[in-house]
Amino acid sequence: MKYECACGYVYDEAIGEPDLGIVAGTIWADVPDDFACPVCGLGKDAFTAI
Repeated sequence: MKYECACGYVYDEAIGEPDLGIVAGTIWADVPDDFACPVCGLGKDAFTAI
């Protein structure tokens, strides 16, 4: 699945966010609760499933 931040950044579970230590295949539920959008800094609550 993919999750989009209010700013337009998309977190793709298949890709993860390797630069932040989140490996490919990491599902959204397993992304740390303190995750912040690498573009705008908003938290997980600013993301919606797309």
